[in-house]
Amino acid sequence: MSDHGRSSDTALERTARAYRRFAALEARGRSPLYEGLAEGIAEDGDVLAFLLTLPRPKRQPNLLFAAVRHRLGTPADWPDFRHRLLADQDAVREVMLARSTQTNEPARCAMLLPVLAALPQPLALIEVGASAGLCLLPDLYGYDYGRARLMPQRSSTSMPVFVCDVRGAVPLPSALPQIAWRAGLDLNPLNAHQAGDREWLEALVWPEQTERLVRLRQALAIAAEVRPRIVTGDLRSDLAELVAEAPLGATRVIFHTAVLAYVAEPVEREAFAAEAMRLGDCWIANEVPAAIPALASFAEEATGRFLLSVGGKPTAWTDAHGAALDWIASP
Repeated sequence: MSDHGRSSDTALERTARAYRRFAALEARGRSPLYEGLAEGIAEDGDVLAFLLTLPRPKRQPNLLFAAVRHRLGTPADWPDFRHRLLADQDAVREVMLARSTQTNEPARCAMLLPVLAALPQPLALIEVGASAGLCLLPDLYGYDYGRARLMPQRSSTSMPVFVCDVRGAVPLPSALPQIAWRAGLDLNPLNAHQAGDREWLEALVWPEQTERLVRLRQALAIAAEVRPRIVTGDLRSDLAELVAEAPLGATRVIFHTAVLAYVAEPVEREAFAAEAMRLGDCWIANEVPAAIPALASFAEEATGRFLLSVGGKPTAWTDAHGAALDWIASP
C-alpha cells in the first residue's frame, strides 16, 4: 500500500471513530436521529469518503448535520439522510466550507450566572467566540434553578426562561448581574437581523429539541433589539485591543463557551489562557476539559460534559446546552 493509501485509511478510521464517539457520548439520550446518523456514517464508506474531501476541522458531526438540514431539509432517518447527502454533495460541501458550528446557545448563560452575579458589580463582558452575541445578554433572560427563580425587570411572555438542574453547593444569586458594557470577538460574527444567519443558527439546534429552538428564537429577537457589539477578530491576536475599550470602574470579565477546541495548537490555547488571565479581572471558561491544557487531566471524567473553570480553577461540571450545573468548587 502506498503512503498516500495508508494516510487516507488513517484519516477515514479517525473520522469514523469521531462519529462513533459523537453517537455514544453526545447524541445518545439527546437526539435519536443524530445518534442514528452518526452510527450510520461511521460504517459507510461513501459518506466517510465525502467527509475526507473536506479540511479536517470541517468534518465534525454537528457541522455536517446542520449543513444537510440547512440546505436539504431535515431527514427522516439514516437512509433518507444518506440519499439526500450523496445526491447533492456539492451543495452540502458549499455550506460546510462557508459556515462553522457557531452554536449560539443562550441557555449557557445559566452556567455563567452564579459566577457573574458574585463578582464586584457592574460588569464589562467580553465574550470570545461570540457568534451572534446571545451569551452577552445574561441580564435580559429569565432563569429557573428549581430552588431559585430570577427574572429581569423587562420580563415578557416572549422572553426565554432557562431551566437548569443544579447540584452541589451552587451559589445561586438573588439578583441578576449589572452589565455596564458588553462586546464580543468572533472570526465570523453572525447578525441576529440577517435571515440567513438566523436560519443557520436554527439549523444547529438538534431536531428533537423543539423547546430549545423556541428559546433560541426568543433570544435572537432580544439580540436584534439590543444589538450587542461583535467585533471581527481572532482570539489569538485581537483580544487585548477589545478589552482596552472596557470602561473604568467595571469588572472586566473575559468568557467563552465551546470555543477553544477550535484552536488546534495546545501552545496557542495556553498562550490565550495566560493572556485572558492577564487582561481580565475574571476569566470564565466553559469548555471540554481537553481544550484547556492545564485542565486536560479532567478529560476522562467529562463523559460529554463541559467543565466550567474560573481563573483556571475547576468550578462545575455543566451540560453542553445549559440544562444542568454540578458544582464542584469548595464553598
